[in-house]
Amino acid sequence: MLYRLFGRSTLTLLIVVSAACVAHRPLELGEAASGPDDSARAPRPATAPTLVIRAEESPTDTEAEVSAWANYLSTGSEREPLIALEFVLASAEQNVVGELQVVRSRSENTFSDIARTFGLGYDELANANPGVDPWLPGDATPILLPTRFVLPDAPREGVVLNIAAKRLFYYPTPAAGEAQRVITYPIGIGRVGWATPVGSSKVIAKAENPTWYVPRSVREEHRAMGDPLPAVVPPGPDNPLGHRVLKLDLEGYLIHGTNQPYGVGMRVSHGCVRLYPEHIEALYGAVGLGTPVHIVNQPLLAAHDGDDLVVQAYPALEDDERDAGTLHAPITDKLESLADGVQLQRVSARINALIAEGSGLATVVTTDTERAPDERWPRLVANNVVVDNPLSDDEVAEAMALADEAEAISPNAGD
Repeated sequence: MLYRLFGRSTLTLLIVVSAACVAHRPLELGEAASGPDDSARAPRPATAPTLVIRAEESPTDTEAEVSAWANYLSTGSEREPLIALEFVLASAEQNVVGELQVVRSRSENTFSDIARTFGLGYDELANANPGVDPWLPGDATPILLPTRFVLPDAPREGVVLNIAAKRLFYYPTPAAGEAQRVITYPIGIGRVGWATPVGSSKVIAKAENPTWYVPRSVREEHRAMGDPLPAVVPPGPDNPLGHRVLKLDLEGYLIHGTNQPYGVGMRVSHGCVRLYPEHIEALYGAVGLGTPVHIVNQPLLAAHDGDDLVVQAYPALEDDERDAGTLHAPITDKLESLADGVQLQRVSARINALIAEGSGLATVVTTDTERAPDERWPRLVANNVVVDNPLSDDEVAEAMALADEAEAISPNAGD
Protein backbone atom coordinates (compact mmCIF):
# COMPACT_ATOMS: atom_id res chain seq x y z
CA MET A 1 0.00 0.00 0.00
CA LEU A 2 1.61 3.25 -1.09
CA TYR A 3 0.88 6.79 -0.04
CA ARG A 4 2.22 9.48 -2.39
CA LEU A 5 2.59 13.12 -1.45
CA PHE A 6 3.73 15.67 -3.97
CA GLY A 7 5.28 18.85 -2.62
CA ARG A 8 7.53 20.04 -5.38
CA SER A 9 8.34 23.37 -3.72
CA THR A 10 10.25 21.93 -0.79
CA LEU A 11 9.95 18.18 -0.45
CA THR A 12 8.70 15.13 -2.30
CA LEU A 13 8.11 11.98 -0.29
CA LEU A 14 7.18 8.37 -0.80
CA ILE A 15 5.85 6.55 2.20
CA VAL A 16 5.81 2.77 2.01
CA VAL A 17 3.53 1.28 4.61
CA SER A 18 5.52 -1.81 5.52
CA ALA A 19 2.66 -3.82 6.92
CA ALA A 20 -0.32 -6.05 6.28
CA CYS A 21 -1.97 -4.55 3.21
CA VAL A 22 -4.82 -5.78 1.09
CA ALA A 23 -2.53 -5.50 -1.91
CA HIS A 24 -0.08 -8.09 -0.60
CA ARG A 25 -0.68 -11.68 0.40
CA PRO A 26 1.43 -13.41 3.07
CA LEU A 27 4.53 -14.90 1.50
CA GLU A 28 3.99 -18.35 0.01
CA LEU A 29 6.66 -20.60 -1.41
CA GLY A 30 4.55 -21.32 -4.49
CA GLU A 31 4.38 -17.74 -5.68
CA ALA A 32 6.02 -16.71 -8.93
CA ALA A 33 9.61 -15.57 -8.70
CA SER A 34 8.60 -12.07 -9.71
CA GLY A 35 6.49 -11.72 -6.57
CA PRO A 36 2.77 -10.94 -6.49
CA ASP A 37 0.90 -10.80 -9.80
CA ASP A 38 0.20 -7.49 -11.54
CA SER A 39 -3.06 -6.96 -9.70
CA ALA A 40 -1.35 -7.38 -6.35
CA ARG A 41 1.92 -5.64 -7.11
CA ALA A 42 2.63 -2.28 -5.56
CA PRO A 43 2.70 0.57 -8.10
CA ARG A 44 6.10 1.71 -9.19
CA PRO A 45 7.24 4.48 -6.81
CA ALA A 46 7.29 7.99 -8.23
CA THR A 47 9.06 9.88 -5.46
CA ALA A 48 11.78 9.53 -2.87
CA PRO A 49 13.10 9.07 -0.24
CA THR A 50 11.42 6.10 1.40
CA LEU A 51 10.23 6.07 4.98
CA VAL A 52 8.92 2.92 6.61
CA ILE A 53 6.11 3.52 9.09
CA ARG A 54 3.76 1.39 11.19
CA ALA A 55 0.69 -0.19 9.63
CA GLU A 56 -1.81 0.52 12.34
CA GLU A 57 -1.55 4.28 11.90
CA SER A 58 -4.61 6.00 10.49
CA PRO A 59 -4.35 8.48 7.57
CA THR A 60 -4.36 11.28 10.13
CA ASP A 61 -1.46 9.67 11.96
CA THR A 62 0.27 9.19 8.63
CA GLU A 63 -0.04 12.87 7.81
CA ALA A 64 1.44 13.70 11.21
CA GLU A 65 4.31 11.32 10.52
CA VAL A 66 4.95 12.99 7.16
CA SER A 67 5.00 16.40 8.80
CA ALA A 68 7.45 15.12 11.40
CA TRP A 69 9.66 13.70 8.65
CA ALA A 70 9.59 16.99 6.72
CA ASN A 71 10.46 18.83 9.90
CA TYR A 72 13.28 16.40 10.60
CA LEU A 73 14.77 17.13 7.18
CA SER A 74 14.32 20.90 7.37
CA THR A 75 15.46 21.47 10.94
CA GLY A 76 17.46 18.38 11.85
CA SER A 77 21.11 18.71 12.67
CA GLU A 78 23.36 17.32 9.94
CA ARG A 79 26.09 14.95 11.05
CA GLU A 80 29.24 13.85 9.34
CA PRO A 81 28.46 11.14 6.79
CA LEU A 82 29.47 7.53 7.33
CA ILE A 83 31.48 6.83 4.20
CA ALA A 84 33.49 4.00 5.74
CA LEU A 85 33.34 0.90 3.59
CA GLU A 86 34.98 -1.21 6.28
CA PHE A 87 33.13 -2.71 9.22
CA VAL A 88 34.33 -4.68 12.24
CA LEU A 89 32.05 -7.60 13.03
CA ALA A 90 31.26 -7.96 16.73
CA SER A 91 30.79 -11.70 16.34
CA ALA A 92 30.40 -14.45 13.77
CA GLU A 93 26.63 -14.04 14.17
CA GLN A 94 26.58 -10.39 13.03
CA ASN A 95 25.02 -10.23 9.57
CA VAL A 96 23.92 -6.58 9.26
CA VAL A 97 26.38 -3.67 8.91
CA GLY A 98 26.10 0.07 8.36
CA GLU A 99 23.04 2.32 8.54
CA LEU A 100 20.82 4.22 6.13
CA GLN A 101 21.60 7.89 5.53
CA VAL A 102 19.94 10.82 3.77
CA VAL A 103 21.74 13.76 2.20
CA ARG A 104 20.50 16.90 0.46
CA SER A 105 21.81 17.15 -3.09
CA ARG A 106 23.38 20.21 -4.62
CA SER A 107 22.31 21.50 -8.02
CA GLU A 108 25.58 20.34 -9.59
CA ASN A 109 25.41 16.81 -8.17
CA THR A 110 24.46 13.77 -10.25
CA PHE A 111 23.72 10.28 -8.97
CA SER A 112 27.10 9.20 -10.32
CA ASP A 113 28.83 11.84 -8.18
CA ILE A 114 26.85 11.01 -5.05
CA ALA A 115 27.16 7.26 -5.49
CA ARG A 116 30.92 7.31 -5.90
CA THR A 117 31.45 9.61 -2.90
CA PHE A 118 29.47 7.32 -0.60
CA GLY A 119 30.80 4.00 -1.92
CA LEU A 120 27.62 3.12 -3.82
CA GLY A 121 26.79 2.05 -7.37
CA TYR A 122 24.47 3.85 -9.77
CA ASP A 123 21.68 1.24 -9.64
CA GLU A 124 21.75 1.15 -5.83
CA LEU A 125 21.11 4.88 -5.66
CA ALA A 126 18.53 4.88 -8.47
CA ASN A 127 16.54 2.00 -6.94
CA ALA A 128 16.50 3.71 -3.54
CA ASN A 129 15.37 7.05 -5.01
CA PRO A 130 12.81 6.39 -7.73
CA GLY A 131 11.31 9.49 -9.30
CA VAL A 132 14.39 11.65 -8.74
CA ASP A 133 16.19 12.70 -11.93
CA PRO A 134 19.62 11.02 -11.64
CA TRP A 135 21.31 13.71 -13.74
CA LEU A 136 19.49 16.76 -12.36
CA PRO A 137 18.29 15.82 -8.88
CA GLY A 138 17.90 19.48 -7.98
CA ASP A 139 19.14 21.64 -5.16
CA ALA A 140 18.34 20.41 -1.62
CA THR A 141 16.52 17.29 -2.83
CA PRO A 142 16.73 14.60 -0.10
CA ILE A 143 18.64 11.59 -1.45
CA LEU A 144 18.42 8.32 0.43
CA LEU A 145 21.77 6.52 0.72
CA PRO A 146 21.39 2.70 1.00
CA THR A 147 24.51 2.31 3.13
CA ARG A 148 23.16 -0.49 5.31
CA PHE A 149 23.80 -4.05 4.14
CA VAL A 150 22.75 -7.58 4.96
CA LEU A 151 25.82 -9.73 4.39
CA PRO A 152 25.40 -12.48 1.77
CA ASP A 153 25.10 -16.10 2.81
CA ALA A 154 28.58 -17.26 1.78
CA PRO A 155 31.89 -18.27 3.39
CA ARG A 156 33.49 -15.33 5.16
CA GLU A 157 36.84 -15.72 3.49
CA GLY A 158 38.49 -13.83 0.68
CA VAL A 159 36.20 -12.16 -1.82
CA VAL A 160 32.43 -12.65 -2.02
CA LEU A 161 30.53 -11.21 -4.99
CA ASN A 162 26.75 -10.91 -4.78
CA ILE A 163 25.85 -10.16 -8.39
CA ALA A 164 22.17 -9.51 -7.57
CA ALA A 165 23.25 -6.70 -5.23
CA LYS A 166 26.07 -5.63 -7.59
CA ARG A 167 28.35 -5.55 -4.58
CA LEU A 168 31.64 -7.10 -3.48
CA PHE A 169 32.49 -8.09 0.09
CA TYR A 170 36.10 -8.73 1.08
CA TYR A 171 36.92 -10.55 4.31
CA PRO A 172 40.59 -10.08 5.26
CA THR A 173 42.07 -12.93 7.25
CA PRO A 174 42.10 -11.67 10.87
CA ALA A 175 45.25 -11.89 12.90
CA ALA A 176 45.18 -13.98 16.06
CA GLY A 177 42.91 -12.33 18.61
CA GLU A 178 41.50 -9.80 16.14
CA ALA A 179 37.87 -9.45 15.12
CA GLN A 180 36.70 -10.30 11.61
CA ARG A 181 36.39 -7.31 9.28
CA VAL A 182 34.45 -6.88 6.07
CA ILE A 183 35.14 -4.33 3.34
CA THR A 184 32.49 -3.74 0.71
CA TYR A 185 32.53 -2.08 -2.72
CA PRO A 186 29.95 -1.58 -5.48
CA ILE A 187 30.61 -3.43 -8.73
CA GLY A 188 29.56 -3.45 -12.35
CA ILE A 189 28.64 -6.90 -13.69
CA GLY A 190 27.91 -8.68 -16.96
CA ARG A 191 24.86 -7.60 -18.93
CA VAL A 192 22.22 -9.94 -20.31
CA GLY A 193 23.85 -12.34 -22.72
CA TRP A 194 27.20 -11.87 -21.00
CA ALA A 195 26.21 -12.80 -17.46
CA THR A 196 28.81 -12.96 -14.70
CA PRO A 197 28.87 -16.64 -13.64
CA VAL A 198 28.21 -17.90 -10.12
CA GLY A 199 30.41 -20.42 -8.35
CA SER A 200 33.68 -20.70 -6.49
CA SER A 201 36.95 -19.47 -7.92
CA LYS A 202 40.25 -17.96 -6.81
CA VAL A 203 42.72 -15.27 -7.82
CA ILE A 204 45.44 -16.80 -10.01
CA ALA A 205 47.21 -13.67 -11.35
CA LYS A 206 47.53 -9.92 -10.77
CA ALA A 207 48.67 -7.13 -13.07
CA GLU A 208 49.19 -3.38 -12.93
CA ASN A 209 48.55 -1.23 -16.00
CA PRO A 210 47.39 -4.27 -17.97
CA THR A 211 47.17 -4.74 -21.70
CA TRP A 212 43.71 -5.81 -22.87
CA TYR A 213 43.68 -8.62 -25.39
CA VAL A 214 40.19 -8.18 -26.76
CA PRO A 215 38.31 -11.49 -27.09
CA ARG A 216 37.15 -12.38 -30.57
CA SER A 217 33.50 -12.47 -29.44
CA VAL A 218 33.72 -8.91 -28.15
CA ARG A 219 35.39 -7.70 -31.35
CA GLU A 220 32.69 -9.36 -33.45
CA GLU A 221 29.95 -7.73 -31.42
CA HIS A 222 31.50 -4.27 -31.76
CA ARG A 223 32.14 -4.81 -35.46
CA ALA A 224 28.47 -5.64 -35.95
CA MET A 225 27.55 -2.38 -34.19
CA GLY A 226 29.85 -0.37 -36.44
CA ASP A 227 32.33 0.23 -33.62
CA PRO A 228 35.34 -1.97 -34.42
CA LEU A 229 37.91 -2.62 -31.71
CA PRO A 230 41.59 -3.42 -32.08
CA ALA A 231 42.80 -6.87 -31.09
CA VAL A 232 45.07 -5.36 -28.45
CA VAL A 233 44.50 -2.25 -26.29
CA PRO A 234 47.67 -1.02 -24.53
CA PRO A 235 47.76 0.43 -21.02
CA GLY A 236 46.45 3.96 -20.73
CA PRO A 237 43.33 6.07 -20.33
CA ASP A 238 41.53 4.26 -23.17
CA ASN A 239 41.95 0.82 -21.62
CA PRO A 240 38.60 -0.40 -20.18
CA LEU A 241 40.46 -2.62 -17.67
CA GLY A 242 41.70 0.44 -15.82
CA HIS A 243 45.04 0.24 -14.01
CA ARG A 244 44.63 -2.92 -11.91
CA VAL A 245 43.45 -6.45 -12.73
CA LEU A 246 42.82 -9.61 -10.72
CA LYS A 247 42.55 -12.71 -12.90
CA LEU A 248 40.28 -15.56 -11.80
CA ASP A 249 40.59 -19.24 -12.62
CA LEU A 250 37.28 -18.92 -14.47
CA GLU A 251 38.45 -18.71 -18.08
CA GLY A 252 38.12 -15.18 -19.41
CA TYR A 253 36.82 -13.53 -16.22
CA LEU A 254 38.55 -10.71 -14.35
CA ILE A 255 38.00 -8.31 -11.47
CA HIS A 256 39.36 -4.99 -12.66
CA GLY A 257 39.15 -1.22 -12.65
CA THR A 258 37.59 0.86 -15.38
CA ASN A 259 38.06 3.98 -17.46
CA GLN A 260 34.28 4.55 -17.26
CA PRO A 261 33.59 4.77 -13.52
CA TYR A 262 30.01 5.98 -14.07
CA GLY A 263 29.19 2.42 -15.20
CA VAL A 264 30.03 0.91 -11.79
CA GLY A 265 26.91 -0.50 -10.19
CA MET A 266 25.20 -1.43 -13.47
CA ARG A 267 24.99 -4.41 -15.84
CA VAL A 268 27.28 -3.10 -18.54
CA SER A 269 30.26 -5.46 -18.88
CA HIS A 270 30.95 -8.56 -20.96
CA GLY A 271 30.93 -10.68 -17.80
CA CYS A 272 33.88 -9.24 -15.89
CA VAL A 273 33.54 -7.36 -12.60
CA ARG A 274 34.32 -3.63 -12.58
CA LEU A 275 35.27 -1.46 -9.59
CA TYR A 276 35.92 2.25 -9.16
CA PRO A 277 39.64 3.01 -9.73
CA GLU A 278 40.24 3.83 -6.06
CA HIS A 279 38.51 0.63 -4.92
CA ILE A 280 40.37 -1.74 -7.23
CA GLU A 281 43.64 -0.15 -6.12
CA ALA A 282 42.83 -0.88 -2.47
CA LEU A 283 41.58 -4.40 -3.20
CA TYR A 284 44.57 -5.15 -5.44
CA GLY A 285 46.95 -4.25 -2.60
CA ALA A 286 45.10 -6.45 -0.12
CA VAL A 287 44.37 -9.58 -2.14
CA GLY A 288 47.06 -12.16 -2.78
CA LEU A 289 47.35 -15.03 -5.23
CA GLY A 290 45.16 -17.96 -4.23
CA THR A 291 42.58 -15.78 -2.48
CA PRO A 292 39.20 -17.56 -2.73
CA VAL A 293 36.41 -15.84 -4.65
CA HIS A 294 32.80 -16.89 -4.10
CA ILE A 295 30.25 -15.57 -6.61
CA VAL A 296 26.61 -15.78 -5.51
CA ASN A 297 23.29 -14.49 -6.83
CA GLN A 298 21.17 -13.55 -3.78
CA PRO A 299 18.54 -10.89 -4.51
CA LEU A 300 16.70 -11.55 -1.22
CA LEU A 301 18.70 -11.28 2.00
CA ALA A 302 17.46 -11.62 5.57
CA ALA A 303 19.18 -11.56 8.96
CA HIS A 304 18.49 -10.84 12.59
CA ASP A 305 19.92 -7.63 14.02
CA GLY A 306 19.33 -8.05 17.73
CA ASP A 307 15.58 -8.56 18.10
CA ASP A 308 14.85 -7.12 14.64
CA LEU A 309 14.51 -9.07 11.42
CA VAL A 310 16.09 -7.10 8.59
CA VAL A 311 15.25 -7.86 4.95
CA GLN A 312 17.02 -6.48 1.89
CA ALA A 313 15.39 -7.15 -1.49
CA TYR A 314 17.02 -6.32 -4.82
CA PRO A 315 15.34 -6.79 -8.21
CA ALA A 316 16.06 -10.30 -9.49
CA LEU A 317 18.34 -10.28 -12.52
CA GLU A 318 16.41 -10.56 -15.79
CA ASP A 319 18.09 -13.82 -16.75
CA ASP A 320 17.61 -15.42 -13.31
CA GLU A 321 15.35 -18.39 -14.06
CA ARG A 322 15.10 -19.82 -10.54
CA ASP A 323 11.67 -20.45 -9.05
CA ALA A 324 10.10 -18.54 -6.18
CA GLY A 325 10.88 -21.24 -3.62
CA THR A 326 14.59 -20.94 -4.31
CA LEU A 327 14.53 -17.13 -4.30
CA HIS A 328 12.58 -16.97 -1.04
CA ALA A 329 14.58 -19.65 0.77
CA PRO A 330 16.72 -17.15 2.77
CA ILE A 331 13.69 -16.00 4.76
CA THR A 332 11.58 -19.14 5.21
CA ASP A 333 13.46 -20.31 8.29
CA LYS A 334 13.28 -16.80 9.75
CA LEU A 335 9.49 -16.77 9.33
CA GLU A 336 9.12 -20.18 10.95
CA SER A 337 10.43 -18.66 14.19
CA LEU A 338 7.42 -16.32 14.35
CA ALA A 339 4.84 -18.26 16.34
CA ASP A 340 2.28 -15.45 16.44
CA GLY A 341 0.00 -15.86 13.42
CA VAL A 342 -0.89 -12.15 13.29
CA GLN A 343 2.76 -11.17 13.39
CA LEU A 344 3.57 -13.75 10.70
CA GLN A 345 0.88 -12.30 8.43
CA ARG A 346 2.10 -8.76 9.01
CA VAL A 347 5.75 -9.60 8.45
CA SER A 348 4.98 -11.67 5.35
CA ALA A 349 3.06 -8.75 3.87
CA ARG A 350 5.95 -6.41 4.59
CA ILE A 351 8.39 -8.77 2.91
CA ASN A 352 6.13 -9.12 -0.13
CA ALA A 353 6.01 -5.34 -0.38
CA LEU A 354 9.82 -5.16 -0.25
CA ILE A 355 10.16 -7.85 -2.93
CA ALA A 356 7.75 -6.00 -5.22
CA GLU A 357 9.52 -2.72 -4.52
CA GLY A 358 13.04 -4.03 -5.14
CA SER A 359 14.58 -0.90 -3.64
CA GLY A 360 17.55 -2.68 -2.06
CA LEU A 361 16.89 -0.94 1.27
CA ALA A 362 17.80 -2.99 4.34
CA THR A 363 14.50 -2.71 6.22
CA VAL A 364 13.34 -3.85 9.65
CA VAL A 365 10.16 -5.88 9.17
CA THR A 366 9.38 -7.14 12.67
CA THR A 367 9.44 -4.21 15.09
CA ASP A 368 6.35 -2.20 15.95
CA THR A 369 7.85 -0.32 18.85
CA GLU A 370 7.95 3.45 18.92
CA ARG A 371 11.41 4.76 18.18
CA ALA A 372 13.14 8.09 18.44
CA PRO A 373 13.45 9.98 15.12
CA ASP A 374 17.16 9.26 14.84
CA GLU A 375 16.36 5.53 15.02
CA ARG A 376 13.22 5.61 12.92
CA TRP A 377 14.67 7.59 10.03
CA PRO A 378 17.96 7.56 8.15
CA ARG A 379 20.94 9.42 9.55
CA LEU A 380 20.80 13.01 8.27
CA VAL A 381 24.26 13.87 6.96
CA ALA A 382 26.09 16.81 5.46
CA ASN A 383 26.77 16.92 1.73
CA ASN A 384 30.49 16.63 1.07
CA VAL A 385 30.19 15.57 -2.58
CA VAL A 386 32.90 17.36 -4.53
CA VAL A 387 33.39 16.75 -8.23
CA ASP A 388 37.10 17.14 -8.96
CA ASN A 389 36.85 16.18 -12.62
CA PRO A 390 33.33 16.84 -13.91
CA LEU A 391 32.30 14.89 -16.98
CA SER A 392 32.32 16.64 -20.31
CA ASP A 393 29.04 16.99 -22.22
CA ASP A 394 30.01 14.01 -24.34
CA GLU A 395 30.82 11.92 -21.27
CA VAL A 396 27.53 12.88 -19.63
CA ALA A 397 25.69 11.84 -22.79
CA GLU A 398 27.60 8.55 -22.81
CA ALA A 399 26.84 7.95 -19.13
CA MET A 400 23.15 8.69 -19.67
CA ALA A 401 23.04 6.31 -22.62
CA LEU A 402 24.72 3.63 -20.53
CA ALA A 403 22.19 4.09 -17.75
CA ASP A 404 19.31 4.06 -20.23
CA GLU A 405 20.60 0.82 -21.74
CA ALA A 406 20.91 -0.78 -18.29
CA GLU A 407 17.43 0.44 -17.34
CA ALA A 408 15.97 -1.01 -20.52
CA ILE A 409 17.08 -4.50 -19.50
CA SER A 410 16.93 -4.02 -15.72
CA PRO A 411 13.87 -1.91 -14.85
CA ASN A 412 12.94 -1.17 -11.26
CA ALA A 413 10.40 -3.52 -9.76
CA GLY A 414 6.81 -2.46 -10.21
CA ASP A 415 6.90 -1.63 -13.92
